[in-house]
Amino acid sequence: MRWRKYASVSNVPAALAAAGVPYAVVGGNAVAAWVATRDEGAIRNTQDVDILLHPEDAGRATEALAAAGFQRDKVMNITLFLDGPDGKPSQAVHVIWAGQKVREQYISPAPYPGQSRDILGKQIIDLVDLVRMKLNSNRDKDRVHVRDMIGVGLIDASWPSKFEPPLNERLQALLDDPDG
Repeated sequence: MRWRKYASVSNVPAALAAAGVPYAVVGGNAVAAWVATRDEGAIRNTQDVDILLHPEDAGRATEALAAAGFQRDKVMNITLFLDGPDGKPSQAVHVIWAGQKVREQYISPAPYPGQSRDILGKQIIDLVDLVRMKLNSNRDKDRVHVRDMIGVGLIDASWPSKFEPPLNERLQALLDDPDG
């Protein structure tokens, strides 16, 4: 699977791993990695990279990513790392803090990076945790990502029982109408 078209952003996992910073790729790139385990032709490209980090690793992550050419910034209360001085937030590395809710209205907090799996040399969040995050967000693009995972057989009719209400209900609705 091609990581993404921006070469320096593809170095993020390597920079964090070299610095001994536990991380996990989440978001659209994690969906793409999981989907590629079943059908590489079914993956969608995404411009940004979402990385799950422990809050206590913020300093070490900042140092590691700064050494790789990234600049830490904050936009709308989201910590991100811009790809150099001309980097754009839409193509940045967005940080999700483990153990914290991304938005107050979310049902559950973000998981921890230790709950991940090596896929193509990168730590990708565990599939159940990824689906939980997507169901928490429940935006159009998140529902599309879940449908992509359903479409390649990563998620089946047994999965709603893995989640608490209303996440299980959201997943059941997607299973009932996978074409949306």
